[in-house]
Amino acid sequence: MLDKLGQKEKRTLKIGAVCAAAILMVGLASKWLEHWSQVRKSLSQIKVKLEAVSVDEAKRAGLLSIVPAFEMPQAEEEQKLLFRDKFNEQLRSLRIKSEPLQVLPAGKSRQLGYKLLRLKCSAKCKFGQVLDLLAGLKQNPYLVGIEEIKIQCDLKKPQEKREEIELELTVSTFVR
Repeated sequence: MLDKLGQKEKRTLKIGAVCAAAILMVGLASKWLEHWSQVRKSLSQIKVKLEAVSVDEAKRAGLLSIVPAFEMPQAEEEQKLLFRDKFNEQLRSLRIKSEPLQVLPAGKSRQLGYKLLRLKCSAKCKFGQVLDLLAGLKQNPYLVGIEEIKIQCDLKKPQEKREEIELELTVSTFVR
C-alpha cells in the first residue's frame, strides 16, 4: 500500500506521525511536570514540618532530662529484684531510713499482657527528703507509677521534732 503512494504523500505521513508522537510526548510531559510540581510541593511541606520538629542538641538534652527513664518489663522475679534494688538505691541516696520493703502480690493491670507488681515502703524522714524522692522517682527505669502516698506528722511532738514525718509510699512496676 505504501508503494502506491507518491513522495509527497509519504512525506506527509511521516510528518503526521512525528506530529502525533510530539503531541503524545507533550501530553505525557505536562502530566509528568504536574506530578513533579505536586511532589516538590509535598516535599517542601515535609521539610517545613521537619524543621519545626528538629531541635538543637542543647534543647534535645533538656527535653530528654524531663522524660522519665523506662525499661521494658522482665519476668516477675527478675523485675522484682531490679525494681526493688533501684528503689532501695534511691532511698539510700536520699538518706531515707525505711523498713524493709514489702512486695505486694502482682495483680492484673489494664495493660494487656502485663501484671502490676507493687512495693510498699514505710519510712521516717524529713519532708524535704520526701519531695526529693518524689522528684527523683522518674529516674527509676522500672517505675510505672505511684499507687499510694501517705505523709503523716505527729502533732503531739514538740515543734522542733515535727520536722520528722512518717511516709508510706506504694510504687508499682509492670511484670510479664
